[in-house]
Amino acid sequence: MPIDPDATIEITAFDWVPPFAQGFVRDLRPRWACEELGLAYRERLISAVQRPEWYFGDQPWGQVPHLRDGDIAIFESGATLIHLGEKGARLLPSSGQGRASVLSWLLAALNSIEPSVFELSNVDIFSRKEEWAALRRPSLIAMLGQRLDRLAAALGQGDWLAGSFSIADIAMATVLREAAKGGLLDERPTLAAYLERCTARPAFQTALAAQLAPFATHAPPAPAGV
Repeated sequence: MPIDPDATIEITAFDWVPPFAQGFVRDLRPRWACEELGLAYRERLISAVQRPEWYFGDQPWGQVPHLRDGDIAIFESGATLIHLGEKGARLLPSSGQGRASVLSWLLAALNSIEPSVFELSNVDIFSRKEEWAALRRPSLIAMLGQRLDRLAAALGQGDWLAGSFSIADIAMATVLREAAKGGLLDERPTLAAYLERCTARPAFQTALAAQLAPFATHAPPAPAGV
């Protein structure tokens, strides 16, 4: 779906982020869900470098995404996925074990896998020069590897986490994309193939392009002499 400035659904995103974060900001999740469901949405872009003070009234920590759908306002990417999933049973069954499985895997992605992947990013990027980061990395890799192996075993020969493609796969795939950057899927073909299936979906490709588009026009000027 093209971004529509008159759409009822509004997704708040950053107008620019450093190159290492481009394509990985979490507004990708509701964008992807909208594309899967054919829901038009509009953008509200804010600065990640100097976040406007008024935005903390919408999102207490100034993070994205924030989603507005008419009179309903939601923050946290998992909550936005549930809200959007409820607009069509294709991404979130309305009841029964199907719904329970999707919600379980959605929360597993956000609670059992993503925190460790985020910690690895902190170790490898933000705190890489700190002595504690080098000491923490081996045990973190071992623990995260065990969790990924359990995930691969649970996925088995299935294409998707909960039967058909769902908001759980949107969450898990976006987490695994970050794990893949650290080489953690290189020796886990089941998860690598799963991630490839997810990211090959046209809705993902459209959502990713939509997130990346503003970064080119809002990039800060290069320092003088560079």
